[in-house]
Amino acid sequence: MSILPASQIPARGRKKEAPVRVKLERINCNVAKSLPPDGNHQLWFVRLMDACGTSSPDFINATLFQLQAAARLPNGGLSETALNAALAMIESEQPRGETECALVIQMAAVHAASMAVLGRLGGGHGGDRHILAGATAVSRLSRTFAILVETLRRLRSGGSQVIRIERVDVREGGQAVIGNIKQESLSG
Repeated sequence: MSILPASQIPARGRKKEAPVRVKLERINCNVAKSLPPDGNHQLWFVRLMDACGTSSPDFINATLFQLQAAARLPNGGLSETALNAALAMIESEQPRGETECALVIQMAAVHAASMAVLGRLGGGHGGDRHILAGATAVSRLSRTFAILVETLRRLRSGGSQVIRIERVDVREGGQAVIGNIKQESLSG
């Protein structure tokens, strides 16, 4: 599988700047050190903080370890591709602060988990219980993803809408106007 360089990606699918990425230096089969792909650690770390909407280096370090744990490919260990995909999703949502970023990290992790379960269901192999359990898991993960998206939307919009319902009683021969009515004074 070959990956196209940014110059060959159509303009509508390309950002002004390539998404922030990591290179993994494996410590063991479950843990790796996240490094900049080009070696410029300071610029890379600033880009990570910008992508996550934070000024906290501790938040970035914790996020990278959390993403390593959550972004694994099925039947595999650490995946640089999965981690970079999660980072691209986070950066595309442009979180404004740690709370928004935490929600987007969860969205990326739930998405990865959903795709992993769907991949196992792809051929319908296994017994009925296996297929039912997988379908149930995908359903729950999909609902969780939708709830996270809605929570992020509400957080960004500043709260909930208020709908007020009032009863209006208009009797025979009467007239009513429905809506907000402002009375202006007739002085002058």
